[in-house]
Amino acid sequence: MHDLAVVLNSGAGAGNEAAPERLAAVFADLGREATILPVRRGSAIGAQARAALETGCRVLVAAGGDGTVSAVAGALAGGEVPLGVLPLGTLNHFAKDLGLPPGLTEAADIVARGTVRPVDVGEVNGRVFLNNSSLGVYPRIVELRARYTGRGAAKWMAALWATLAVLRRRPFLGIRIRTDDEVVVRRTPFVFVGNNEYRMAGLRGASRESLTGGRLALYVMDASHRPSLLRLGWRVFRRGAEQVRELDLLHVAEAVVETRRHHLRVALDGEVVVLASPLQYRSRPGALRVMTP
Repeated sequence: MHDLAVVLNSGAGAGNEAAPERLAAVFADLGREATILPVRRGSAIGAQARAALETGCRVLVAAGGDGTVSAVAGALAGGEVPLGVLPLGTLNHFAKDLGLPPGLTEAADIVARGTVRPVDVGEVNGRVFLNNSSLGVYPRIVELRARYTGRGAAKWMAALWATLAVLRRRPFLGIRIRTDDEVVVRRTPFVFVGNNEYRMAGLRGASRESLTGGRLALYVMDASHRPSLLRLGWRVFRRGAEQVRELDLLHVAEAVVETRRHHLRVALDGEVVVLASPLQYRSRPGALRVMTP
Protein backbone atom coordinates (compact mmCIF):
# COMPACT_ATOMS: atom_id res chain seq x y z
CA MET A 1 0.00 0.00 0.00
CA HIS A 2 1.24 3.50 -0.87
CA ASP A 3 1.38 6.10 1.88
CA LEU A 4 0.63 9.01 -0.47
CA ALA A 5 -0.07 8.78 -4.19
CA VAL A 6 0.25 12.13 -5.98
CA VAL A 7 -1.42 12.56 -9.38
CA LEU A 8 0.61 15.40 -10.87
CA ASN A 9 -0.65 17.38 -13.84
CA SER A 10 2.71 17.93 -15.49
CA GLY A 11 1.18 20.66 -17.65
CA ALA A 12 0.05 22.78 -14.70
CA GLY A 13 1.43 26.27 -14.28
CA ALA A 14 3.82 25.76 -11.35
CA GLY A 15 7.03 25.26 -13.36
CA ASN A 16 10.00 23.52 -11.77
CA GLU A 17 8.35 23.67 -8.36
CA ALA A 18 6.12 20.82 -9.52
CA ALA A 19 8.91 18.52 -10.71
CA PRO A 20 8.30 14.95 -9.43
CA GLU A 21 11.64 14.89 -7.58
CA ARG A 22 10.79 18.18 -5.87
CA LEU A 23 7.37 16.92 -4.72
CA ALA A 24 8.82 13.65 -3.39
CA ALA A 25 11.48 15.58 -1.47
CA VAL A 26 8.92 17.94 0.09
CA PHE A 27 6.92 15.00 1.47
CA ALA A 28 10.08 13.16 2.56
CA ASP A 29 11.00 16.22 4.65
CA LEU A 30 7.59 15.84 6.33
CA GLY A 31 8.26 12.18 7.08
CA ARG A 32 5.89 10.83 4.41
CA GLU A 33 6.65 8.63 1.42
CA ALA A 34 4.99 9.86 -1.76
CA THR A 35 4.63 8.05 -5.08
CA ILE A 36 4.48 10.71 -7.83
CA LEU A 37 2.37 9.89 -10.89
CA PRO A 38 2.90 12.52 -13.64
CA VAL A 39 0.03 12.80 -16.13
CA ARG A 40 -0.85 15.23 -18.90
CA ARG A 41 -4.27 16.88 -18.55
CA GLY A 42 -7.30 15.06 -19.89
CA SER A 43 -9.04 11.77 -19.27
CA ALA A 44 -5.72 10.18 -18.25
CA ILE A 45 -5.88 12.07 -14.93
CA GLY A 46 -9.04 10.31 -13.81
CA ALA A 47 -7.73 6.96 -15.07
CA GLN A 48 -4.48 7.39 -13.15
CA ALA A 49 -6.41 8.31 -10.00
CA ARG A 50 -8.54 5.16 -10.24
CA ALA A 51 -5.44 3.03 -10.85
CA ALA A 52 -3.75 4.52 -7.75
CA LEU A 53 -6.80 3.68 -5.67
CA GLU A 54 -6.76 0.08 -6.88
CA THR A 55 -3.14 -0.38 -5.77
CA GLY A 56 -3.98 1.11 -2.39
CA CYS A 57 -3.03 4.44 -0.83
CA ARG A 58 -3.81 6.19 2.44
CA VAL A 59 -4.25 9.61 0.78
CA LEU A 60 -4.70 10.40 -2.92
CA VAL A 61 -3.29 13.82 -3.77
CA ALA A 62 -4.21 16.03 -6.74
CA ALA A 63 -1.35 18.33 -7.77
CA GLY A 64 -2.58 20.85 -10.32
CA GLY A 65 -5.44 23.26 -10.97
CA ASP A 66 -9.19 22.94 -10.47
CA GLY A 67 -9.64 20.60 -13.44
CA THR A 68 -7.04 18.20 -12.06
CA VAL A 69 -8.49 18.30 -8.55
CA SER A 70 -11.98 17.69 -9.93
CA ALA A 71 -10.86 14.69 -12.00
CA VAL A 72 -9.16 13.07 -8.98
CA ALA A 73 -12.17 13.85 -6.77
CA GLY A 74 -14.39 12.05 -9.26
CA ALA A 75 -12.50 8.84 -8.47
CA LEU A 76 -12.75 9.41 -4.70
CA ALA A 77 -16.32 10.65 -4.17
CA GLY A 78 -18.34 8.23 -2.08
CA GLY A 79 -15.27 6.39 -0.77
CA GLU A 80 -13.15 6.48 2.38
CA VAL A 81 -9.75 7.54 0.97
CA PRO A 82 -9.27 11.29 1.51
CA LEU A 83 -8.25 13.83 -1.12
CA GLY A 84 -5.15 15.95 -0.64
CA VAL A 85 -4.75 19.13 -2.70
CA LEU A 86 -1.57 20.81 -3.91
CA PRO A 87 -2.86 23.98 -5.66
CA LEU A 88 -0.52 24.28 -8.62
CA GLY A 89 -2.94 25.79 -11.13
CA THR A 90 -3.78 29.38 -12.08
CA LEU A 91 -6.96 30.11 -10.09
CA ASN A 92 -7.27 27.24 -7.57
CA HIS A 93 -10.85 28.10 -6.55
CA PHE A 94 -11.50 24.88 -4.62
CA ALA A 95 -8.26 25.19 -2.64
CA LYS A 96 -9.07 28.81 -1.74
CA ASP A 97 -12.57 27.91 -0.57
CA LEU A 98 -11.06 25.18 1.62
CA GLY A 99 -8.71 27.74 3.14
CA LEU A 100 -5.57 26.04 1.84
CA PRO A 101 -2.33 28.04 1.58
CA PRO A 102 -0.97 28.71 -1.93
CA GLY A 103 2.61 27.64 -1.17
CA LEU A 104 3.70 24.11 -2.07
CA THR A 105 5.44 23.34 1.23
CA GLU A 106 2.57 24.69 3.34
CA ALA A 107 -0.06 22.80 1.29
CA ALA A 108 1.98 19.59 1.50
CA ASP A 109 2.13 19.97 5.29
CA ILE A 110 -1.68 20.00 5.40
CA VAL A 111 -1.80 16.87 3.21
CA ALA A 112 0.61 15.16 5.59
CA ARG A 113 -0.72 16.41 8.94
CA GLY A 114 -4.10 18.01 8.38
CA THR A 115 -7.61 17.06 9.42
CA VAL A 116 -9.98 14.97 7.30
CA ARG A 117 -13.31 16.65 6.77
CA PRO A 118 -16.26 15.80 4.51
CA VAL A 119 -17.41 18.29 1.87
CA ASP A 120 -20.17 18.26 -0.73
CA VAL A 121 -19.78 17.56 -4.42
CA GLY A 122 -22.12 18.28 -7.29
CA GLU A 123 -22.95 15.76 -9.97
CA VAL A 124 -24.42 15.98 -13.48
CA ASN A 125 -25.23 12.84 -15.47
CA GLY A 126 -22.85 10.89 -13.24
CA ARG A 127 -19.95 13.38 -13.61
CA VAL A 128 -18.64 14.95 -10.39
CA PHE A 129 -17.81 18.64 -10.07
CA LEU A 130 -16.36 20.47 -7.07
CA ASN A 131 -16.90 24.13 -7.95
CA ASN A 132 -19.48 24.62 -10.66
CA SER A 133 -21.00 23.49 -13.91
CA SER A 134 -22.29 25.78 -16.63
CA LEU A 135 -23.87 25.74 -20.06
CA GLY A 136 -24.57 28.36 -22.68
CA VAL A 137 -21.90 30.94 -23.47
CA TYR A 138 -19.28 29.87 -20.93
CA PRO A 139 -18.29 26.49 -22.45
CA ARG A 140 -17.82 28.24 -25.80
CA ILE A 141 -15.67 30.91 -24.18
CA VAL A 142 -13.50 28.23 -22.53
CA GLU A 143 -12.94 26.46 -25.87
CA LEU A 144 -12.13 29.66 -27.75
CA ARG A 145 -9.86 30.90 -24.96
CA ALA A 146 -7.82 27.70 -25.18
CA ARG A 147 -7.54 28.16 -28.96
CA TYR A 148 -6.35 31.76 -28.67
CA THR A 149 -3.98 30.93 -25.81
CA GLY A 150 -2.44 28.20 -27.97
CA ARG A 151 -1.41 30.94 -30.40
CA GLY A 152 0.57 32.70 -27.69
CA ALA A 153 -1.94 35.31 -26.48
CA ALA A 154 -1.83 36.34 -22.83
CA LYS A 155 -4.37 34.53 -20.68
CA TRP A 156 -6.68 37.44 -19.88
CA MET A 157 -6.49 38.90 -23.38
CA ALA A 158 -7.43 35.45 -24.68
CA ALA A 159 -10.42 35.39 -22.34
CA LEU A 160 -11.53 38.85 -23.53
CA TRP A 161 -11.28 37.94 -27.22
CA ALA A 162 -13.10 34.65 -26.61
CA THR A 163 -15.92 36.45 -24.79
CA LEU A 164 -16.36 39.04 -27.53
CA ALA A 165 -16.30 36.34 -30.22
CA VAL A 166 -19.10 34.43 -28.50
CA LEU A 167 -21.23 37.51 -27.84
CA ARG A 168 -21.09 38.54 -31.50
CA ARG A 169 -23.32 35.55 -32.23
CA ARG A 170 -26.78 34.89 -30.79
CA PRO A 171 -25.79 32.87 -27.71
CA PHE A 172 -29.27 31.99 -26.44
CA LEU A 173 -30.51 28.63 -25.26
CA GLY A 174 -34.11 27.58 -24.62
CA ILE A 175 -34.26 25.62 -21.38
CA ARG A 176 -36.71 24.12 -18.90
CA ILE A 177 -35.52 23.55 -15.33
CA ARG A 178 -37.56 21.10 -13.25
CA THR A 179 -37.13 20.93 -9.47
CA ASP A 180 -39.27 19.44 -6.71
CA ASP A 181 -40.94 22.81 -6.19
CA GLU A 182 -41.22 24.51 -9.56
CA VAL A 183 -40.62 24.57 -13.30
CA VAL A 184 -38.63 27.48 -14.75
CA VAL A 185 -38.68 28.12 -18.51
CA ARG A 186 -36.20 30.61 -19.93
CA ARG A 187 -34.44 31.69 -23.08
CA THR A 188 -31.04 32.40 -21.66
CA PRO A 189 -27.39 32.78 -22.62
CA PHE A 190 -26.15 31.34 -19.37
CA VAL A 191 -26.92 28.72 -16.72
CA PHE A 192 -24.49 28.38 -13.81
CA VAL A 193 -24.81 25.56 -11.26
CA GLY A 194 -22.72 25.99 -8.12
CA ASN A 195 -21.78 23.30 -5.62
CA ASN A 196 -23.24 25.45 -2.81
CA GLU A 197 -23.93 29.15 -3.15
CA TYR A 198 -21.42 31.65 -4.52
CA ARG A 199 -21.08 35.17 -3.20
CA MET A 200 -21.59 36.55 -6.74
CA ALA A 201 -20.57 40.11 -5.90
CA GLY A 202 -17.36 42.13 -6.04
CA LEU A 203 -13.85 40.76 -6.19
CA ARG A 204 -14.82 37.79 -4.01
CA GLY A 205 -17.66 36.83 -6.33
CA ALA A 206 -16.02 33.53 -7.34
CA SER A 207 -15.86 32.24 -3.77
CA ARG A 208 -18.16 30.36 -1.38
CA GLU A 209 -18.70 30.67 2.35
CA SER A 210 -19.49 26.97 2.75
CA LEU A 211 -18.82 23.65 1.03
CA THR A 212 -21.18 21.75 3.33
CA GLY A 213 -24.61 23.29 2.72
CA GLY A 214 -25.90 20.24 0.86
CA ARG A 215 -27.53 22.31 -1.89
CA LEU A 216 -26.87 23.36 -5.45
CA ALA A 217 -27.22 27.02 -6.40
CA LEU A 218 -28.64 27.49 -9.92
CA TYR A 219 -28.17 30.92 -11.47
CA VAL A 220 -30.18 31.53 -14.64
CA MET A 221 -29.78 34.77 -16.57
CA ASP A 222 -32.91 36.14 -18.22
CA ALA A 223 -31.59 38.39 -20.99
CA SER A 224 -33.33 38.85 -24.31
CA HIS A 225 -30.68 40.64 -26.38
CA ARG A 226 -26.89 40.71 -26.61
CA PRO A 227 -26.07 44.25 -25.43
CA SER A 228 -27.67 43.48 -22.05
CA LEU A 229 -25.27 40.64 -21.24
CA LEU A 230 -22.27 42.78 -20.33
CA ARG A 231 -24.46 45.28 -18.47
CA LEU A 232 -26.04 42.49 -16.45
CA GLY A 233 -22.64 41.03 -15.65
CA TRP A 234 -21.43 44.39 -14.37
CA ARG A 235 -24.55 44.85 -12.22
CA VAL A 236 -24.13 41.39 -10.68
CA PHE A 237 -20.49 42.24 -9.92
CA ARG A 238 -21.44 45.52 -8.22
CA ARG A 239 -24.66 44.57 -6.41
CA GLY A 240 -24.70 40.79 -6.05
CA ALA A 241 -27.03 38.24 -7.60
CA GLU A 242 -29.90 38.89 -5.17
CA GLN A 243 -30.16 42.53 -6.27
CA VAL A 244 -30.44 41.86 -10.02
CA ARG A 245 -33.96 40.91 -11.08
CA GLU A 246 -32.83 39.43 -14.41
CA LEU A 247 -30.86 36.73 -12.57
CA ASP A 248 -32.87 33.89 -11.03
CA LEU A 249 -31.34 31.97 -8.13
CA LEU A 250 -32.66 28.53 -7.17
CA HIS A 251 -31.45 26.53 -4.15
CA VAL A 252 -32.08 22.85 -4.80
CA ALA A 253 -30.93 19.36 -3.89
CA GLU A 254 -31.71 18.12 -7.42
CA ALA A 255 -32.75 19.61 -10.75
CA VAL A 256 -33.29 18.49 -14.34
CA VAL A 257 -32.27 20.87 -17.14
CA GLU A 258 -34.03 20.12 -20.43
CA THR A 259 -33.43 21.55 -23.90
CA ARG A 260 -34.39 20.60 -27.44
CA ARG A 261 -30.82 19.61 -28.16
CA HIS A 262 -29.75 15.98 -27.87
CA HIS A 263 -26.27 16.88 -26.63
CA LEU A 264 -24.84 19.92 -24.88
CA ARG A 265 -21.39 21.32 -24.23
CA VAL A 266 -21.10 21.61 -20.47
CA ALA A 267 -18.26 23.16 -18.46
CA LEU A 268 -17.28 21.23 -15.33
CA ASP A 269 -14.72 23.06 -13.16
CA GLY A 270 -13.30 24.75 -16.26
CA GLU A 271 -13.16 21.63 -18.45
CA VAL A 272 -15.64 21.27 -21.33
CA VAL A 273 -17.39 17.94 -21.94
CA VAL A 274 -20.31 16.90 -24.15
CA LEU A 275 -23.25 15.38 -22.24
CA ALA A 276 -26.57 13.95 -23.38
CA SER A 277 -29.70 15.96 -22.67
CA PRO A 278 -31.52 16.18 -20.29
CA LEU A 279 -28.95 17.11 -17.65
CA GLN A 280 -29.62 15.48 -14.28
CA TYR A 281 -28.05 17.57 -11.53
CA ARG A 282 -27.84 16.63 -7.86
CA SER A 283 -25.94 17.54 -4.71
CA ARG A 284 -24.06 14.77 -2.89
CA PRO A 285 -23.66 16.10 0.66
CA GLY A 286 -20.46 15.07 2.44
CA ALA A 287 -19.49 12.67 -0.35
CA LEU A 288 -15.82 13.69 -0.49
CA ARG A 289 -13.28 13.45 2.34
CA VAL A 290 -10.60 16.14 2.10
CA MET A 291 -7.42 16.99 4.00
CA THR A 292 -7.92 20.47 5.46
CA PRO A 293 -6.12 22.82 7.90
